Amino acid sequence: MDALSDMLRVAHITAGVFLHAEFTAPWCMSGRLSPERCCPLLGPTAHLIHYHYIVEGELSLRVVDEDEEVLLGPGDLVLLPRNEMHLMGSDLRMTPTMGSELIQPGVDGGLFTICHGGGGYVTRMVCGFLGSDSTALNPLITTLPSVIRLKAGESGDNDWVQSTFRFAADEIAKGRPGSETVLAKLSELLFVESVRRYAETLSEGQTGWLAGLRDPYVGRALALFHHDVRRSWTHDELSREVGLSRSALADRFARLLGMAPMQYLANWRMQVAAQKLRDSTASLAQIADGVGYNSEAAFSHAFKKSFGTAPGTWRRSPSGAQTA
Repeated sequence: MDALSDMLRVAHITAGVFLHAEFTAPWCMSGRLSPERCCPLLGPTAHLIHYHYIVEGELSLRVVDEDEEVLLGPGDLVLLPRNEMHLMGSDLRMTPTMGSELIQPGVDGGLFTICHGGGGYVTRMVCGFLGSDSTALNPLITTLPSVIRLKAGESGDNDWVQSTFRFAADEIAKGRPGSETVLAKLSELLFVESVRRYAETLSEGQTGWLAGLRDPYVGRALALFHHDVRRSWTHDELSREVGLSRSALADRFARLLGMAPMQYLANWRMQVAAQKLRDSTASLAQIADGVGYNSEAAFSHAFKKSFGTAPGTWRRSPSGAQTA
């Protein structure tokens, strides 16, 4: 399994569809997902990522306290990885209406709805969310930008993306049984593609986990760690397999990821352990051994230092409740 797939697996990305909205110009709305809205569908989750899929029309979007506006049209998917308060509308200079004031219950238990605006041209969208676990330690989720856009038709190799968008629009229009589940799974797939597309646009000099993944030496080290998290790695062994001196590799890790290689490995072991605690019935001793600890006591000490609570207590808490 490659490092990105491994990171996404442990992040435990799950999606849900929240509402179907229809706006007519002029309009402006502000919004941010609340855990209370999503908890009935996702259960407890460490972090929420908001997304909007534009079915028809166009709108502008801007994160509050940021200057850049993003223009969105039919077939565009926009994600807000930090779930920040944002403005959407035909005219962002208008006084916004809070989205929470506009949401109406769906018919027969269906999607929530919003119908709002001044009666002009129509914009329709589907809004949803993705939940992620263990965000505080996950270097992928924490280093994503405030806004990511996946635009159908933007690259040459995108037939499947455009087909997916069209299929999603068809599901929305027909409202067939199970469409919410289908859209949620499509959202998970398109989130992964959005992250991959974003990684391809990173310029020289940018930092973060995805930038490290693209570096030939740091990326090799990450691949080794993710391939064999149980191994008792040493600086010398890692440097030898990567083909770079210890000091040069440490410098690259510090510049791109803000930490030393072995600090990254220790954090990654805790993320894997949390995923195993959540999704399996393995004993603490088995989990400790699986992530490279020779004793359950040493593992429990490291886990408590990272998560603030003992692994057994964490497993029994809502945030660590098993889904397996």
